[in-house]
Amino acid sequence: MQLIEVSDKKTRKEFLKVPKILYRKDPFWVCRLDLDIENSFNPSKNKQFQKGNARRWILKNEQNKLIGRIAAFYNQDIAASNRQPTGGIGLFECINDQGAANMLFDGAREWLRKEGMEAMDGPVNFGSNNSNWGLLVQGFTHPGYGMPYNFPYYRELFENYGFQIYFRQFSYHIDITRPFPERFWKIAEWVAKKDEYTFRHSSLKDPEPYVDDIITVFNQAWSGFKEDFVPMNKEDVMNTFKQARAFLEEDLIWFVYHNDEPVCFYIIFPDVNQILKYLNGRLHLINKLRFLYYKKTRKITRVRAIAAGVVPKFQNTGIESGIFKHLEHSFKKKYWLTEIELSWVGDFNPKMRSLYEAVGGKLAKIHHTYRYLFDRDAPFERYMPDYMEKYKEAHTGDFQEEIHYDPNKKKLNYNYLKNKEL
Repeated sequence: MQLIEVSDKKTRKEFLKVPKILYRKDPFWVCRLDLDIENSFNPSKNKQFQKGNARRWILKNEQNKLIGRIAAFYNQDIAASNRQPTGGIGLFECINDQGAANMLFDGAREWLRKEGMEAMDGPVNFGSNNSNWGLLVQGFTHPGYGMPYNFPYYRELFENYGFQIYFRQFSYHIDITRPFPERFWKIAEWVAKKDEYTFRHSSLKDPEPYVDDIITVFNQAWSGFKEDFVPMNKEDVMNTFKQARAFLEEDLIWFVYHNDEPVCFYIIFPDVNQILKYLNGRLHLINKLRFLYYKKTRKITRVRAIAAGVVPKFQNTGIESGIFKHLEHSFKKKYWLTEIELSWVGDFNPKMRSLYEAVGGKLAKIHHTYRYLFDRDAPFERYMPDYMEKYKEAHTGDFQEEIHYDPNKKKLNYNYLKNKEL
């Protein structure tokens, strides 16, 4: 076998070709757009390069056939925020062969080591963690837009190499053709009656004020998630809106204001994977016309909640339920939509998991984010945000059961719902 660094036009094309070969008979796999992948390795397109670097490789067998690929990368700010400097690996694809996988992992590890890293997380994205993050280990069905999909045997390839679970990610599905739980609507109606709260959806004609509100809420809501927290950049968010404008629905992006100050947002994207699966990663003229045709004929019947945030002071107030109440009206107008995917929520965030259960979400998929320590004798610790460390100190006895989701017990935190005076 031969590990080859991607360094020219030929190897870049081969890198993109690997998954198209491996998944050609898989009915659920959706090919990411080639341009999106290439842009993530373009320093002029990806801001991560301002304080980081990346490399990628392809793997060929003795017959010179493509059998795998991997990318390695790091951001100095994120790396330095960990106990040990930590980089990442992503875009991993491989045949079912541990020796082949080990060659890919070894190549990425050695490059990261030379760059000063002492650990690597994977599979992750060289950018935002709400997209293409984690390894699918349960729920091998259609992936929502931006959610990873892979073969079941990948879990063994990672864990046999020595990767350990850093955190679990849960995705919930809701059948929106069925009514939401009655108790949940009581919470929503109670919140809606409070004069100090107002609810507004975005405007695609003038998205800038809403982008500002997203950044304001996000940077307050997620600052407690230490290593993986990177403050949002306005230019990046504006670019995301511009790139996704072709399929966004403005009444699926909602905000809550308390006395005119933004305190909560919820962003839902139509599941454009239902169209991308027919385009094989390319957006030439014919495929652009096909995209418009499928969109007009309502090929998209699913949506995915990709990002949310609540200013800490307003968490546990029930304002999220008020957003779902407004979303119900949006879904009724878009009668062709039948399913929403709520993804993803970490095992370290029991409050959000409780909310998704309360609104009728059913656990549908589990992804793992793994970490590999280069020093094999170093103690391994799972991810824990700052707020959970404080929780641990106050609830030493029940901490382990609280943050580790047990699908059999389905232990959930409904206290903030039960304690409200309805």
